[in-house]
Amino acid sequence: MRVLLVGSGGREHALACALARSPLLERLDAAPGNPGIATLARCHPVPVSDLEGMTRLAQELAVDLVVVGPEAPLVSGLADRLSEAGIGVFGPSASAARIEGSKAFAKSVMEAAGVPTARFAVCDTVAAAHAAIAEAGGAVVVKADGLAAGKGVVVCSSTEEAHAAVAAALVDDRFGASGRRVLIEERLEGEEVSLLALCDGEHVIPLAPARDYKRVGDGDTGPNTGGMGSISPVPGVDSDMVADIVARVHRPVVNELARRGAPYRGCLYAGLILTAEGPKVIEFNARFGDPETQVILPRTGGDLLALLARAATGTLAGCEVEPAEPACVSVVVAARGYPDAPEVGDPIRGIGDAEEIEGVTVFHAGTAASADGVQTAGGRVVNVTAVGPDFHTARRRAYLGVDAIRIAGAHHRSDIGLAAQNAEHVHV
Repeated sequence: MRVLLVGSGGREHALACALARSPLLERLDAAPGNPGIATLARCHPVPVSDLEGMTRLAQELAVDLVVVGPEAPLVSGLADRLSEAGIGVFGPSASAARIEGSKAFAKSVMEAAGVPTARFAVCDTVAAAHAAIAEAGGAVVVKADGLAAGKGVVVCSSTEEAHAAVAAALVDDRFGASGRRVLIEERLEGEEVSLLALCDGEHVIPLAPARDYKRVGDGDTGPNTGGMGSISPVPGVDSDMVADIVARVHRPVVNELARRGAPYRGCLYAGLILTAEGPKVIEFNARFGDPETQVILPRTGGDLLALLARAATGTLAGCEVEPAEPACVSVVVAARGYPDAPEVGDPIRGIGDAEEIEGVTVFHAGTAASADGVQTAGGRVVNVTAVGPDFHTARRRAYLGVDAIRIAGAHHRSDIGLAAQNAEHVHV
């Protein structure tokens, strides 16, 4: 098969590595790609926002399947354009991708499907938002309704914090059109888990559970980020719980979207919180998660390309995902100034040294080629990822890899996977 991979981050580099292992793969192209992906695929300078250009590229390359990494082109309708051009695509239509593109839409789907989630109010005025905050007692989560690059969610501990978050969206217009409507949600307590599943419009095949670390600092301190690291599996989330979540969350949502005439074909990401009342959905994403993909795929055996092709053609029935490595830890090395104002253009040294460590792969996330090698080009620069027979080994390898990476002013969390290591209990 000839495959075009859309995207340029760590998630796409992890996908490229998994796709490259497939015996079905004839040729891998990527757009726009990054220096890591370029070691596995031919890269083309087409931005993900150029839907017409991406469709034209897929036609020129005569690809059999386009695998779409990021959410924005899916929400904008890239999968629809490719399908209309007769090109196979792994990724939902725009109507199905609204599950991520609009949090209010996602809530309406969950209500109709009976999926457990937090209580909420949808508000498009400051007065309505303040009323909802008062009713909830101030301890709420304020969410921009649309896409905000992972920065549109504020977990608030007081009325003052909630009012400030509302003002940022509705008054200061910090998120543009995405924030001109906000959700005020009850604040749920518990551990978080991400469960991704491959869907073909009817059938649902879960991948390994994962957990990401959103806050910038150790001990979950500081502002939210796009994710500072991730682990898989998740202690306490066994195969029975995975099956229960799929039955209560993924399948009802896939069925409801099909009922609405928007069959979901792609990766359906459920971000959940394990409350005292059971798992509840925090959010849905319409694609592979980042940085969860970087720990899920190294633990996934078998032929990923075959599964994605089956999902794209509605033929997942009877398929299963083969488990591989027992544990995986991924640590994000971030640029100086991230998440507020990351600096770019700094040289990156030591990637080769890191990858000489047993079990370590360095996924390029925010890098660019330079005359001297590779330099920083984004806030989250690389994902240093390691597999092992247990979390202790995986963590040790990952942090040895982090120590080998040299970027001026870079920073990382030192506690990724620490609680899992201390639990000394790995579920496959």
